[in-house]
Amino acid sequence: MITVTGASGNIGRPLVEALALAGEKVTAVSRNPLPHDLPEGARHVRADLADPATLGPALDGADALFLLPAGELLGGGPPAAEVLSAAGEAGVRRVVLLSSQINGTRPDAPSHGRLREFEQAVRSSGLAWTILRPGGFASNAYAWSETVRTRRTVFAPFADVALPVVDPADIAEVAALVLRDEGHAGQTYELTGPVAVTPRRQAAALAEALGEQVDFVELTRAQAREHMARFMPEPVIDGTLDVLGEPLPAEQRVSPDVEKLLGRPAGPFAGWARRHAHAFA
Repeated sequence: MITVTGASGNIGRPLVEALALAGEKVTAVSRNPLPHDLPEGARHVRADLADPATLGPALDGADALFLLPAGELLGGGPPAAEVLSAAGEAGVRRVVLLSSQINGTRPDAPSHGRLREFEQAVRSSGLAWTILRPGGFASNAYAWSETVRTRRTVFAPFADVALPVVDPADIAEVAALVLRDEGHAGQTYELTGPVAVTPRRQAAALAEALGEQVDFVELTRAQAREHMARFMPEPVIDGTLDVLGEPLPAEQRVSPDVEKLLGRPAGPFAGWARRHAHAFA
């Protein structure tokens, strides 16, 4: 049995589907009811990583755990060690943690202190562990969906700063692989897309996917911060803006890990845009 936290999200949902398709029994965990049906071989359990006492039913019978700290948990909550202790006590032997590239490129960034805490807790847990450190997600473009639908315009900062954003479907495929294969214990993988792409070019890719013109309006950092505060934990905002606006060379580098693990190149942003154009139509 494999337990997947964050099962309703952009990574958790395709991960559950990939594991079930591979014949694994899966427990899909989310705080709220799932807005979609589960594939055969998967069950849903409501639980909250911010309350480790709720995790018992979700971990029952699990051999491996996909751990996705997100939302309010990144700004506070119980010690990460409590979550790992609950997993170990339930009989989990392997854990795959979704962390962030920033913990490798900016190891002292205050914005990602909680994820560093989770990394340390995973390494100290006594479980076989693998850490995934993706760069920015292609799906962050969903933040533009309303204005693209209503005004055919993308509003974003740092119009011409390029980063190799990664398709969440690739992250899910990598996670499915390392959850099923014990040969990845003790490894940390950095996951990026195949080429660095600017926000302006992402808007152009959305326009191509929609078959319509999409304009681009560049925001100031202050304007972007105000917008991000509506959906992102406060401690994470400035660190994210630092990467988006002044990326380090290591953050603009294309990592070979997706291709090395999956045996194919990572998917480009344009492919993500074509598959998800309906969200912007």
